[in-house]
Amino acid sequence: MATALIILAAGQGTRMNSDLPKVLHKMAGAPLLVHAMAAGATAAPDRTIVVTGHGGEEVAAAARAHDETVEIAHQGEQRGTGHAVAEALPLLEGFRGRVIVLFGDTPLIRPETLRAMLAAASDVVVLGFEATDPGRYGRLIVHGGHLYGIVEWKDATEDQRQIRLCNSGVIAADAALLRRLVAGLDDRNASGEFYLTDIVAAARAEGLTAEVVTCPEAETLGVNTRADLAAAERAFQAAMRAAMMAEGVTLVAPETVFFAHDTVIGRETVIGPNVVFGPGVTVESGAEILPFCHLEGCHISQGARVGPFARLRPGTELGGDVHVGNFVEIKNAILDRGVKVGHLSYLGDAQVGEHTNIGAGTITCNYDGVAKHRTEIGERAFIGSDTMLVAPVKVGARALTGSGSVITEDVPDDAVAIGRARQVVKPGLSAKLFEKFKSETVRRQKEAE
Repeated sequence: MATALIILAAGQGTRMNSDLPKVLHKMAGAPLLVHAMAAGATAAPDRTIVVTGHGGEEVAAAARAHDETVEIAHQGEQRGTGHAVAEALPLLEGFRGRVIVLFGDTPLIRPETLRAMLAAASDVVVLGFEATDPGRYGRLIVHGGHLYGIVEWKDATEDQRQIRLCNSGVIAADAALLRRLVAGLDDRNASGEFYLTDIVAAARAEGLTAEVVTCPEAETLGVNTRADLAAAERAFQAAMRAAMMAEGVTLVAPETVFFAHDTVIGRETVIGPNVVFGPGVTVESGAEILPFCHLEGCHISQGARVGPFARLRPGTELGGDVHVGNFVEIKNAILDRGVKVGHLSYLGDAQVGEHTNIGAGTITCNYDGVAKHRTEIGERAFIGSDTMLVAPVKVGARALTGSGSVITEDVPDDAVAIGRARQVVKPGLSAKLFEKFKSETVRRQKEAE
């Protein structure tokens, strides 16, 4: 059966105290909306519609950046979830199939939950959860295994507020049925809004069936405050750590490792304490990431060793058995197999050939104040400590640069390049200089008195 998603992302999120639309706040390196879209994508939808409102252009741009096929509906005035769905339904005119309504600020719903909702046989399916503290959630009214209605907290009686089975807001129904039920909604309630949840009672009044699919409470966490955002991040990281270890990745101190939404790590990899993965990182099997590293937008091949205290920035590719040591920063650079960059170096916009050794303090001077330039280093070269490679420049295979050199011209294969001032030694001068410095210091002190 065909499936469509409607993702509600129109709210301002005033409790976030932010100019940024709520659904664009990030969890694990990606906007909340992207997490909701990714969760919905596991249902293999034929159509995806995002309903925007506050910050509509920004939200639409983020949605299209993640999925260029997404369709956008705009809710100019926020009049409730039912009204938001009504704004999306014209885009589904003629669509035949199941529709799932998700929320752009609810990022933790699992694929298994959506599959269970699609597999349910009832006309309307609602996702519910048993709340530890039901608070102001809407309550699900269930008798004999059938769902009869959803009561918002503002409209609930005291007895209804004692119910612990709560509404997540996620609903699935046939497109034609959803269209008919939404068209019949009214705003006669405490908030003066059109509640999507009222379609359950409307369906039951027509003699149709409704049921609840349940999931753990943590899965339905909606982000309304900064505290909620932090709680969602904690939940995501806990799940990601558990999944990584189950797949054969060693986390020495799991609670100190942070993953992005798209981190990929091969089995037999070892991750030390206090490692942060930004978006776009792939680590192949058998690599080792030592403590206190920050990685983003990079690819690390099998057997590579990174850190401690290394930073890999976007565009970095490490070949097999590469060693990147402490306090090394690499950006938009390709290091072929067996390259060693031991410590205290910066390689930006560079290509380094196999088994080359980069000495401590080496810098590729890649930016002239206007444009970036590349440095190319051949295989089995030896770059002496404290070498400045002023790009654009090439160092040939098996070439050597002297320590402390400033290399401004290409170096041929097998050549030695030394670019530094000649050392001058003046015997006995240091004692005279120190005596002069002391006398000057005494003179200044007396003048100050």
